[in-house]
Amino acid sequence: MGKVTSLEVAEKAGVSRSAVSRVFTPGASVSKRTADKVRQAAAQLGYRPNVLARSLITGRSRIIGLVVAYLENQFYPEAIERLSKALQAEGYHVLVFMASNDHEATQSVIDELLDYQVDAIVAASVGLSNDLTDRCEGLGIPIVLFNRHQYDDRLSSVTSDNVAGGRKLAEFLVAGGHRRIAHIAGWEGASTQIDRETGFVAGLKDAGQTLYARAAGDFNFEKARAAAREMFSGTERPDAVFVANDHMAFAVMDVLRFELGLRVPQDVSVVGYDDVALACWPSYDLTTVRQPANRMVAETVSVLLDRLSDRETAPRRIALDGPLMIRGSARTAKE
Repeated sequence: MGKVTSLEVAEKAGVSRSAVSRVFTPGASVSKRTADKVRQAAAQLGYRPNVLARSLITGRSRIIGLVVAYLENQFYPEAIERLSKALQAEGYHVLVFMASNDHEATQSVIDELLDYQVDAIVAASVGLSNDLTDRCEGLGIPIVLFNRHQYDDRLSSVTSDNVAGGRKLAEFLVAGGHRRIAHIAGWEGASTQIDRETGFVAGLKDAGQTLYARAAGDFNFEKARAAAREMFSGTERPDAVFVANDHMAFAVMDVLRFELGLRVPQDVSVVGYDDVALACWPSYDLTTVRQPANRMVAETVSVLLDRLSDRETAPRRIALDGPLMIRGSARTAKE
């Protein structure tokens, strides 16, 4: 069978070719009666609109490029699913590309995305070089950083308030009577890591404390396990640890309980950050700061739509407060 054309659909439905185009163009004005006739004719003929051909005419592909790293972190699959559904509800398609924290590798990924004539880019947990930002700005392609920010006035960003979240965790652990409080950090170059630790250290300082010990897990499960083994194998071990995200916190808890024979929270309190679904499972019951993923997604879509409708709209930097979810992995002031 040959490819069915919009002209054939128009003739079968008894409408103009432009009416067929409007029916399959998101946001276009068309009556319900005409839309029903066109969709019925299209279904009978097996017609599907050529999205790529339409983009050549309109100059808009209605494709959003999503660049993401750390998919092993349970926060991102959940957030990406919500973001994809929200953008689809606005008539956009999402093209997902995997990246890393290496700027050259990220540039290669963005180059591929630009070949698809994307209308905008969402960069989740990856940073962008100045050259890459310059290139996208020159092409009129807005960028929104999701769960990451950079000190670049040209880039919009949507994050949780990581500084405030880190401070909440410090205050909670101090209130629970902990005096040897440690931190297992994520990737040192990530704004999320920098801001969470900044808030945490500031909260300890306000209480007259400093970090008892520190190690880096790079947001990596195995590296977090190794950091926990080294940090807690001695006799003078911490009595509490803030792990920079839940994904690593699970690794740390497994090492403490099943390798080192320590009790959580009786011997060591553990707190994390993100509040992924696993955090409330009885196996972990993790005290953590919740990233308000639904609100972060809604703000990301809002920023994108504003920038797409008016390229002169100023970029925005949004940080949303997230609540402290108190569970059983850490001692509280009452215990």
